[in-house]
Amino acid sequence: MSHNSQSGEKVIWITGASSGLGRSLVLLLASQGHQVIASARDKRALQKLETDRPNIFAMPCDMVDETSLASVQSEIEQKFSAIDQIILNAGTCEYLDFPDPDWCAIRRVMEVNYFGTINCLKVALPLLRNSRTSRPHIVAIASQVTNAPFPRSEAYGASKAALTYFFDSLRIDLIPDSVDVTVVNPGFVDTPLTRKNNFDMPFLMDVEQAASRIIKNIASRPRVYSFPKRLQCLLLISKLFPSVWQKMVSQKDSNATEKNDTGHNNQ
Repeated sequence: MSHNSQSGEKVIWITGASSGLGRSLVLLLASQGHQVIASARDKRALQKLETDRPNIFAMPCDMVDETSLASVQSEIEQKFSAIDQIILNAGTCEYLDFPDPDWCAIRRVMEVNYFGTINCLKVALPLLRNSRTSRPHIVAIASQVTNAPFPRSEAYGASKAALTYFFDSLRIDLIPDSVDVTVVNPGFVDTPLTRKNNFDMPFLMDVEQAASRIIKNIASRPRVYSFPKRLQCLLLISKLFPSVWQKMVSQKDSNATEKNDTGHNNQ
């Protein structure tokens, strides 16, 4: 199947597409007429997306399994020959609970959020280079957590910080290939992942609203897009007054822990 880049229709590959932000991005981009490849591990959820719209193509895969990804790469080549944009959205989160954290959580989170994303990029780059558009586009979903330290967020924050640096460097190396790179830093978005949190999430955003803002703002290919701005301003406290920030978040975390210990949480 070929695609017509002249009409503005793109072939877009989205990872982490079975739920949350990824699912909303798939549905919104498909409603705009794009050919959307939806990938995740949950085959059933992807198949439901595929039956909803004829221009959504379910391609289940495990991003930490290179054999699985190679199979998807082959399938994309056969169906489309190329992609015009990839939105690297898949991710996970685990918290470290001191004084006895599960140290293996760091490796698990890094394996998905960092190495899994790089695995997807590895198979996507040849497909992007075959794009008929003048400038293919890589979009990496990172997080505003990289702007400030949060309690128990060592694994998640470190994985997203690693992604941010990687894609900032990659942007420079892909200049000769005319491939644009955008890093998106969302704040708190109401998804199955964040609903497990037992702490206050300032400026929590509806998932459809977040997807809409991302699609609208990445159209101009910015290097970085962070939202909401109110959260970005709040997190500036950690840079300007680090001791004040540390006191703020440590008090909030201890209150959340007390609530959790009494059985009151958001799960």
